[in-house]
Amino acid sequence: MDPMSIPTEASALDKRITAACKAVLSQTDRLESDLGNVKSEWKADGSRITETDIAISEAILGQLAEAFPEDQGFSEELMTGDPIDVTSRYTWMLDPIDGTNNFAAGLTQCAISLALLEDGEPVYGVIYDVSRRRLMQGGVGRGMWDGPDQVQVRQSRLTRSASVGFHSPRDEGKYPGHGEAIVTQCKVRAIGSSALHLAYVAAGMLDGVVDHNVKLWDIAAAVAMVRAAGGEVRFLANNPTPLRRFDLGMPRIFYVAGATAMCDDLMAVLPGVET
Repeated sequence: MDPMSIPTEASALDKRITAACKAVLSQTDRLESDLGNVKSEWKADGSRITETDIAISEAILGQLAEAFPEDQGFSEELMTGDPIDVTSRYTWMLDPIDGTNNFAAGLTQCAISLALLEDGEPVYGVIYDVSRRRLMQGGVGRGMWDGPDQVQVRQSRLTRSASVGFHSPRDEGKYPGHGEAIVTQCKVRAIGSSALHLAYVAAGMLDGVVDHNVKLWDIAAAVAMVRAAGGEVRFLANNPTPLRRFDLGMPRIFYVAGATAMCDDLMAVLPGVET
């Protein structure tokens, strides 16, 4: 069933899926018109922020709060103060612009990424891919959709012709040899958006991902998509799920993703990773 065409007597999850798609789509014109046209600032952690990040966060989470006041909603860009405990059954996690560096430079490899978590686990994801002007969405039991097309993870192995998204470690000297190991084993893709790397695995456009430098809000939506599309996301360091507390200071995640065989192959070639 196309998730945009749901029965009148919709479940609580179905209603949230429909609302999520509408909320994300309501901000695509703003994202595209601001692309490369807004000033940016640098946060304390070295990441970039623009006024568009804040505006999209306020708009999307505001719509969802009005529709589902019992839910909690989190965005990195609106978070201030101490960590917040997750107490609601359903939780929204938004990255208003994943790939902000690209966005600020006028490059289209960026996305709005909205995840719905149930009891702390990603169950549905909605991502708007600016570069293709396409809405991607999916969740376990509901399939993975790239626009109108239902898609699946490639059931591939790690070969020289495989395409793997790669995000190197933030800390110099951490995970030594991983970059060299991946580059010599496959075709590496690094487009500057962790959400799109993982969503492209779900859509069968990339074979796998190795990411050393990400937080849950960057990838939560795409985690749900990959699982819906028949793939795996294996957290090798700092597994953030089930989410019990939203904390800007949460440690960075190291994970691999793809089909089961791809995950096995990636772990086998990365130095120091136990298989």
